[in-house]
Amino acid sequence: MPSLNRLGVKAVGAYREQLPAADSAVYYTLAPYGSAEQWAMVSSELHGDREYQTAGASYLAAQATDPIYERIESSLLRAFETMPKAEKPTGKPQVYNLRIYESHNEAAGQKKIEMFNQGEIAIFRRVGLNPVFFGEALAGPRMPNLTYMLAFENDKARTDAWGAFRADPEWHKLRAVPEYEDKRIVSGIRNMLLSPLRCSQI
Repeated sequence: MPSLNRLGVKAVGAYREQLPAADSAVYYTLAPYGSAEQWAMVSSELHGDREYQTAGASYLAAQATDPIYERIESSLLRAFETMPKAEKPTGKPQVYNLRIYESHNEAAGQKKIEMFNQGEIAIFRRVGLNPVFFGEALAGPRMPNLTYMLAFENDKARTDAWGAFRADPEWHKLRAVPEYEDKRIVSGIRNMLLSPLRCSQI
């Protein structure tokens, strides 16, 4: 994280999944880049960063017989039009909600993104579903999909906000538009609850 900060990535999020599907721990990181060019530059220069090489020497020298992790899975996301940057939440949230919406084809995925841009994100903000980011997957597993993250003070705040969202009149109007019906544009949803690590900057 310090190396990414030195290379221009101003804030990096780090989280642990509360209820991982497998027995082993699952961790997530969030690194916001200003452009694809910055991402490519940082990815290249990180391996030549001497401080990174020194501080991470034991990690980088791990043997196959004693691995640090099983695998890394990465996604490159493009920010939504109505939320062009990741936002650092106020206070000290203890619960983060990471959600991934899969679609059966690219047209359906774009329609769901349109739905968020046309009003759903605004409803989220109003009812207390505090967005950290919204992104369209440009590369990664199980495409096409979109991913977003929400932040909450605690789990009660999360359940209360989702309850307010489900009861919101504007949400009912939006979801009643035939072209926005979930069965037409969303084929699968992954829902994960995360806890921030002490080192997390978001």
